[in-house]
Parts: sequence; C-alpha cells; structure tokens
Amino acid sequence: MIAVFSGTGNSLRVARLLQKELGDAIVMLPGEIPYPADGRLIWVFPIYSWGLPPVVLDAIASSPEGRDTQTFMVATCGDDIGRADRRWAKAVRKRGWCPAGAFSVQMPNTYVLMKGFDVDSPELAQAKVTAAPARVAAIAAAIRQATESGRPASTDVVSGSFAAIKTGVIYPWFRRYAMSPEPFFADDRCIGCGLCARSCPLHNITMTQTGRPDWGDRCTLCLRCYHVCPAHAVCYTTATRGKGQSRLLIADLLSELDSQTH
Repeated sequence: MIAVFSGTGNSLRVARLLQKELGDAIVMLPGEIPYPADGRLIWVFPIYSWGLPPVVLDAIASSPEGRDTQTFMVATCGDDIGRADRRWAKAVRKRGWCPAGAFSVQMPNTYVLMKGFDVDSPELAQAKVTAAPARVAAIAAAIRQATESGRPASTDVVSGSFAAIKTGVIYPWFRRYAMSPEPFFADDRCIGCGLCARSCPLHNITMTQTGRPDWGDRCTLCLRCYHVCPAHAVCYTTATRGKGQSRLLIADLLSELDSQTH
C-alpha cells in the first residue's frame, strides 16, 4: 500500500509511478490508513524545510500499530532532504512499524514563501519530471528486493550539506515560526472561482460573501492554493511578490482529486 500526501502533484506523480512498478494500492492523505494486507507500506510525501510535513507526522501517529510490516519512505524534494529520513524512521518505529528503506526523488521546487526561494525554471522543472520514472523504477526495484528478501534496503537519499543543522535546527524553527496561514490573502486579481477552497486538502479555505477566499488556522502549508490559482492571485504577505507558480503537474493533481469526488 502507498500512503501519499501531495500538495502540488510532485508526490502524487511519484506515487503513481511506484504503483505502476509495484501494483500497490494508493491511499491519499489526509485520510485513514488501513492496515496493509500485503505487509508493505510505502509513505510518499514532500520534504518541508528538511523535515516531514505535519500532516504526514499526524498520519503516522494515528496509523494502526504493526510489528511485521515493512515500511518505506519515498520523499520528493527540490534538492536535498537533510536528515528527514531519520525523523521518519523514528516516527514509524513509535508505531511499531519496521523502517525498511528511505529514498528521495528530486522534483520541481514549489516553495516560494521566503527570500531566495522560487520555483524552478520551466526547463529545470521539466528535466526533473522527465528523470523521475527512471529514478522511481530503481527505487521500486530496491523495495521489491527488500520485500522478497525480508532485509532492509540501503538508504538512498540526497542529504545535502549541513544536514544535521538543516533538520535539527532549521526545521524546528520553520515549524514553529514559518507555518502560519495568517499571511495568506487574495489580491485584486482574484476572480472568485473558488478553486483554492475546493482543492485545499485540509478544507481550510472558505469563500466569503465578497467572493474572496479566507484562510482558517488548519493549514499544512502545502501551497496548493497558491499554485492552483488560475489568476495567480494568492499571496503570502509580500513574500510571493514576483514569484512563479509550479503548474507542470497541477492538471494531473486536480484530475485525481476530481475523480475521488465522483
């Protein structure tokens, strides 16, 4: 079984590629995680500031306890993941799961809320998406071998430089001080289509009587609202001024969400 959280489509694309290789069923997060009947659970999610998204940590903490199930991590990232694999392993061990392998896949960068962070160029984004199938095929082969042998796979992630500082210092600071939804607003470009509200994974956005979106306090900062906006009207104070959108995989993500509601 593949449990996937995807804000803008990167992790969903990787999950679908894994499903093609391995045949495992997909469960979208947030949502209830059933006990995997096949004895294998693969967590697929994006990296947040060299750590795990809170929504994924919550899903792990509420997942059924298990002793014999092999559990794998496949994380998507713009460049590197720090020591997020260690945080993931610690979290799944608390539930009694066996961490049997951690992997990372470089995908288009989507974080735009701080100075110096922007989306990749169209050429770089396309190059990452094009390279993903071969990378995921190699990961699937490692997962398959680990499942058949009963032995953990070798960790295969890009940790990057200063990994301990990134995950041990920057990530906790990010979670405490840089994940508030309060700075979100829609500027005058907003056309009132409501796509941001309809697509929010935590149902945190409501449309007001003025036809503008309003953000509540239940936000995982996935930036789906920002990247799906057809008018590029979603803002985060002035931090998003002049920043681009990552829309390469948005259509596939919206199609997946639409299929789940019908």
